[in-house]
Amino acid sequence: MKLLTSAARNYSWGSRTLIPTLLGEPEAHSPVAELWFGAHPADPSTIGEEKLDEIIAADPQGQLGQRVADKYGAGLPFLLKILAAAEPLSLQAHPSKQQAEEGFARENAAGIDLTASNRNYKDDNHKPELIVALTEFYAMAGFRPLAQTRSLFAALECEELAHYEGMLDTDPAAEGDSLRALFTTWITIPGAKRKELISAVVAAGERLRNTQAGEPWMATVMGTVAKLNEQYPGDIGVLGALLLNHIILQPGEAIYLDAGQLHAYVSGLGVEIMANSDNVLRGGLTPKFVDVPELVKVLTYEAAKDPRVDLVDASETGNVQGAKAWSYPVPIEEFLLDRVELSGEESVEVDSDGPMILLCTSGSAALSNAEGESLNLSAGHAAWIPASDPAATVRGAGAEGTEVFIARV
Repeated sequence: MKLLTSAARNYSWGSRTLIPTLLGEPEAHSPVAELWFGAHPADPSTIGEEKLDEIIAADPQGQLGQRVADKYGAGLPFLLKILAAAEPLSLQAHPSKQQAEEGFARENAAGIDLTASNRNYKDDNHKPELIVALTEFYAMAGFRPLAQTRSLFAALECEELAHYEGMLDTDPAAEGDSLRALFTTWITIPGAKRKELISAVVAAGERLRNTQAGEPWMATVMGTVAKLNEQYPGDIGVLGALLLNHIILQPGEAIYLDAGQLHAYVSGLGVEIMANSDNVLRGGLTPKFVDVPELVKVLTYEAAKDPRVDLVDASETGNVQGAKAWSYPVPIEEFLLDRVELSGEESVEVDSDGPMILLCTSGSAALSNAEGESLNLSAGHAAWIPASDPAATVRGAGAEGTEVFIARV
């Protein structure tokens, strides 16, 4: 086991306080958006002076184990992050594995540099992702069921919006076609007309909130739509936000997003895990490169009634024994994430035939194994445990309690 030093990402939507506070540091001078714990070639974590991707490449079987190396070669199949949003991220979706391979090859053939601002595909991998809230976390995730969107449109009583209501078919079997027709229409209308529509929608939302009309969730949605328009006036992402599920997670709750699901995180601190990729197709709410035609190609238009993940007792899955622990089951093989709570000096043993990253998010954790290795982790710090290591004992090291996340294949 070795201390894994994260790679920091300072995007403009990040927070000056959330990650520094977690680390016990003063407010940062610039936004700190993400800490990466993994081996993505664009920004690998380090162990001492060595990059994790190079350590793995030098000994895939020892670091990853036979099972993982046979399937994924010399690459760690997941990327673990701490994400801190003070402002909304871009409206975005991620490609499927096939779409990523085709897009990556196409942009390579076109001679677009990997670091170019107009590059969509940074690698050839898909990016299904899971995010677990550490604080209250606000996310827009997946298209809302169409019946609820029709109710919202009716409650707004907006003449300009009513023009598009006819696209929202009441037949459940046509839900995907309706969403596709509406969203693709909105992204193709002229900019001046789109701004008029958004202004009318925002005004209708203000009336709805002032009169307390409609259902409570509608006021939340329209408040966010108004704030997004203040930051990105007339942006297509403002209309996109009108169609998405608006979800507020409490600490420990999670959502999972698969390829093609439109989303944007709005605010909060969370632990995020994904397939080892940095492929993002953006459609708005960002000063970065936006490629709406490419985004439309990868989108799925099926409504996501609730993308929340149902937690499973980790002792029932056999992942963690002897402590309060939960697993977040997902329908892909690249990663599995467990969350463990330890009281006082309570301990738990963790093991895997593949690699693990242990991330401490609260209190402090003392790690040890049968080979006499030991390591102390404070909040915001992580350990790399290669497959060749024996089982690790994780012990709480603080009276206030300890929380750790365990990422594995």
